[in-house]
Amino acid sequence: MNSRQRAIKAIHHEKPDRPPVYASLTPQMARKLSASLNLPYEEPIDALLSTRISHVDLLTSMGNDFVVVAATYPPGAETVARPDGKLENEWGMVFKDTGLYNEFIEFPLSEVTSCEDIKRYNFPDPLAKGRFVYALDIIRKYGDKYMIIGDLETSIFETAWYLVGLEKFLMDLIKGDKYINLLLDEIMLINTKIGQELIRIGAEIIWCGDDFGMQHGMIMDPETWRSWFKPRIQFMFESFRKINPKIKIAWHSCGSILPIIPDFIDLGLDILNPIQPLAKGMDPEFLKQEYGQDLVFFGGIDVQELLPFGNPEQIIDEITRRIDILGKSGGYIAAPAHNIQPDTPVENVFAMYDAILNYGQK
Repeated sequence: MNSRQRAIKAIHHEKPDRPPVYASLTPQMARKLSASLNLPYEEPIDALLSTRISHVDLLTSMGNDFVVVAATYPPGAETVARPDGKLENEWGMVFKDTGLYNEFIEFPLSEVTSCEDIKRYNFPDPLAKGRFVYALDIIRKYGDKYMIIGDLETSIFETAWYLVGLEKFLMDLIKGDKYINLLLDEIMLINTKIGQELIRIGAEIIWCGDDFGMQHGMIMDPETWRSWFKPRIQFMFESFRKINPKIKIAWHSCGSILPIIPDFIDLGLDILNPIQPLAKGMDPEFLKQEYGQDLVFFGGIDVQELLPFGNPEQIIDEITRRIDILGKSGGYIAAPAHNIQPDTPVENVFAMYDAILNYGQK
């Protein structure tokens, strides 16, 4: 059974020879693993979702069964380094390299107060020439043997606060400022067009997402989410299924989002990610029993404590336990709950892959 066949079984709630696996890496972790395996280091791809789509050769050589593609910055709109050393992307979002991630420090709509401010802002063209060249190249190279995921994780909420700033955006959202509807609609339409194009060129899973959860609960109350975001997510899902009625839709949200999981099922969600293990209530036994008939689970491997601080034996035991639970009767994609961080020893990454690739053989 090759990677693609294995993934097809899993996303259709069937039980493959072992769970398919997907992992992503910070650049620092990719560099460590490349050196350990004596492989050339692949520079990150220039995209808002860079960590999800970079280091493909390394990750498939280690065992990934999925290859992820996304829209990238087109020619002439690449991320640039300013004279002050800060980085600026085509949205006008400004970052500072903090050594681990590029952290947001300036927001192009930080002074927004009105719909006119939104209308004056120059939103990127979602179908700009060259935006999907990298994705097409990867699909042609890997599509026969691997399942292709089209990544669209910062679908609405996260892109909005990347533009406005988190604190201001949440305050204006709760106040119901008039510009919010227009901003969310513009972002929704841009990302809907990107997602539709990813489906057209070959994505078999479209991986949407916004982080609505925190460690102990949701970042906003469920009714606020239902008012502002649920109808827009519904629009996106319906738009994707107009392109391909059989498309599988995944949603990423870190943290604890228990109150809105039934809402996502109502919207037709197929795959829930990342099942953050230490977030309140995201218990694998409960989730599998309650929602396993409706959802494929994607994630569930702890990157906060287990991978960085466990030993290989503990990692193999815990991952095996989680596969036993979440993979019972199929419907599970084994994956870390976030990018593997550089505080993780390389032997622990190897142990993770060993537990998954050899599941059921020991």
